[in-house]
Amino acid sequence: MASNTPAPEAPFDAFGGGAAPSAPGTEWNPTEDSLRAQNRSGGRHRVVKQRSNFARSSTVLGVGVIAAVGAGGLATAQEKPPVAISLPDLPDLNLPDAHDLPGVGTLLPEEEPEAVPADRANPNPLTSATYTTEADERAARTGQVTQASLTTADAPSTADAGEALRARILQQAEQQQASADAAEKAAAEKAAAEKAAAEARAKADAAERAAAEAKAKAEAEAKAKAEAEARAKAEAERLAKLAASYSMPLSSYSLTATYMQSGSMWSSGYHTGLDFAAPTGTPLKAVHGATVKSAGWSGSYGYRIVLELEDGTEVWYCHLSSMTVSAGQTVGTGETIGRVGATGNVSGAHLHLEVHPGGGDGVDPAAWLRSKGLTV
Repeated sequence: MASNTPAPEAPFDAFGGGAAPSAPGTEWNPTEDSLRAQNRSGGRHRVVKQRSNFARSSTVLGVGVIAAVGAGGLATAQEKPPVAISLPDLPDLNLPDAHDLPGVGTLLPEEEPEAVPADRANPNPLTSATYTTEADERAARTGQVTQASLTTADAPSTADAGEALRARILQQAEQQQASADAAEKAAAEKAAAEKAAAEARAKADAAERAAAEAKAKAEAEAKAKAEAEARAKAEAERLAKLAASYSMPLSSYSLTATYMQSGSMWSSGYHTGLDFAAPTGTPLKAVHGATVKSAGWSGSYGYRIVLELEDGTEVWYCHLSSMTVSAGQTVGTGETIGRVGATGNVSGAHLHLEVHPGGGDGVDPAAWLRSKGLTV
């Protein structure tokens, strides 16, 4: 490795201050008194960086870096790849080994001691660093190196820092997941509660509607029943009133032929009235107040009386043995108008009764009598 030329006579300051030794080629070793005087003068002292061994120069530079960055810087420096530093060879300064520095040697790996020639030994414990304050100077003399005095055990390791960061990240992730789970659970519980409340409201509404419908149905049924009972009562009253104004033509009888009954004994092939069998001479009554429209002989009907009611309905009494009224006469309900006989086309004594509403075709006399409240 090439040797360096002697330092020039011009002023030289490796750290930007102070002057070079006055005699070129001589070795200047700063002492406590010289450093203190230099510091009181307001200037900076300097130490010429001259190394005869590249490895020793790198070691001293590494010590300065460790002292500057401290324990926090150590963790950062350990995470980065090493940087090669190349310095030119300088004349020997006979500086102490870095392992011998108080508070610093414990931070450096152990290495085999290198024999130092006696003529190169340097009793001065100071390094080639530049000090800016008296506190720095005193710390350098007493070996009190800030941050660099940490031992290897005290310096935080990269693995511990990474594990702590990982633990914090995992803890934060767990907390976030727990918060998300809690929020999701709360939302699910809220949705379930709202659903249950909605179902309860729906059931209550349905029950209320069902109760209202049942009540309305019961009321409608009760109303319909009451109306039916009222109608029945009114009809009964009406029939009772009619019964009081209508009367059966005979008090005692037997029905021997009904309306529209078929048979060869009738010329039309069927019976056109209602036959009440009774002994000859049985009194016949007017079914209602009416006017005698006709009274006399009527062929196959024998003696016949025709009563015309107020509504125009005609009631025919046929096969009479005798008549006690005449045409144009007014009669009342239940008044005797004639007697049972067997005149005309008959097979025995009986009353043949026909009913012709409005003077037209005949209807069933039994049904007409029942419509007037009478029992046939």
